[in-house]
Amino acid sequence: MKFENERKQILRMSGVDPKKCMKCGKCSASCPSYDEMEYHPHQFVYMVDKGDIGPLLESESLYKCLSCFACIERCPRGVEPAKLVEAVRLLAVRKQGQNHMTADDVPGMLDEELPQQAIVSAFRKYTK
Repeated sequence: MKFENERKQILRMSGVDPKKCMKCGKCSASCPSYDEMEYHPHQFVYMVDKGDIGPLLESESLYKCLSCFACIERCPRGVEPAKLVEAVRLLAVRKQGQNHMTADDVPGMLDEELPQQAIVSAFRKYTK
């Protein structure tokens, strides 16, 4: 596999076993960012399992995941798609050598309905 090294890094960082996934789609059905994402939680799990990492590293879906863990709560097999998304995002950021956002980008993305927890979470993630 072309991205086998990256796949191993993602699995190590996330601690997730994608082989447990039975592809029921409950994780994606509960995702509040579903409409915004090119690849949905169940697709992340499948693509990581199959070693199809390249498209994930280039996808904007990495930055659409809210890390709300709704997908983790709904999974009947204990697969943790959000942890895979975070691991792929971290790998993408490391490969780029920079973050996707800066602290100055955050105020322009705010709206009145956005919970403060999401703002703080985004700030922590994208300013490391």
